[in-house]
Amino acid sequence: MAAILRTLTLTLLLSGLPLDAQPQAAEPLIEGLESDHYSLRLERIASGLAHPWSLAFLPGGDLLVSERPGRLARIDQAGRVTHVEGIPEVSARGQGGLLDLSLHPRFGDGGHDWLYFTWSQSGNGGSATTLSRARLANDALTHIETLLVQDRFSAPGRHYGSRLAWLHDGTLLMSIGDRGRTPPRAQDGGDHAGSVLRLTETGGVPPDNPFVDDAAVLDELFTLGNRNPQGLTVTGAGLPWSTEHGPRTGDELNRLIGGENYGWPVVSRGNDYATNRPIGRNSAPGMRDPLHVFEGRFAPSGLAEVTGDTFSAWQGHFLAGGLASERLVRLALEADEVVEHEVLLEGEVGRIRDVRQAPSGAIYLLEDAASGAIYRLTPMDSSP
Repeated sequence: MAAILRTLTLTLLLSGLPLDAQPQAAEPLIEGLESDHYSLRLERIASGLAHPWSLAFLPGGDLLVSERPGRLARIDQAGRVTHVEGIPEVSARGQGGLLDLSLHPRFGDGGHDWLYFTWSQSGNGGSATTLSRARLANDALTHIETLLVQDRFSAPGRHYGSRLAWLHDGTLLMSIGDRGRTPPRAQDGGDHAGSVLRLTETGGVPPDNPFVDDAAVLDELFTLGNRNPQGLTVTGAGLPWSTEHGPRTGDELNRLIGGENYGWPVVSRGNDYATNRPIGRNSAPGMRDPLHVFEGRFAPSGLAEVTGDTFSAWQGHFLAGGLASERLVRLALEADEVVEHEVLLEGEVGRIRDVRQAPSGAIYLLEDAASGAIYRLTPMDSSP
């Protein structure tokens, strides 16, 4: 594993980061980080970001980064950071705030230049995971539209889920966590909590959603029994996958299949926080088992499939980020079975909130911290 095979030049100077984001060109941090297939380079692109949560790549090379307290940063190719105006007032208590970002798949053609974003919205009874979209004009959001508000407002602070991913048919997946305090909500088909939704680009219900003919289940639901999915991606083959937090261990990798129940809290491989005793059963009829359970307290957030020529040896592999574990893990699958598991990073970046592959092929990582940063990972034999 890379955690053992370190032959590197290390210049990590991560103390004393500024409280406000500062212009900063790419700063080499590690060169010669050995993995099973590549010698890697790790660079820091920008710092001083307040709990960055998600990123999107704009045409032309700029980055958009959501900051959980309610800021949207725009980072140019020189590392200069500005902030976009017009963000809705978020409920930033606990794990809430400004969360995931996703561009419309046809962003750049003029008619579909929409930025989709999720956020925790205050209301009667607490807060709710909300999906909105907006235009980006002159470093401001305009034409903001609210597309979906979670059906129940709950005590704020926990398990918003809140990842977005586009299916190849143009529909949008959106994860919502169980909201933490009442796990059985994930088994209630009449509740958005603990599910993955499938929506049209305007927030409507696709007519072929799996539960549209079931009066006991909300039409928006694609899957249920999900605890808190914070990794979500659609592969080049069009298959949706997620990584999901277990309670205390038991973090999962799941292939999402419409109409399936993923078990929480009836089925879990994790333990109770207070007693450390197992929660639920390992498996149950009518509930889908995870395809992989991460070792220890991985705490997954961010999931990307590797494509293109930059990391050709990793073609089709997953890169999964970890928060408490501070790990970046590579997973290779064959027939829905993990056949390779490699820890690429462990502590070099800190809490990894998001993992994305850029159009250039480089891997970008977000550090979840009060003064967090964005990092770039490339092979040593490629141009920085």
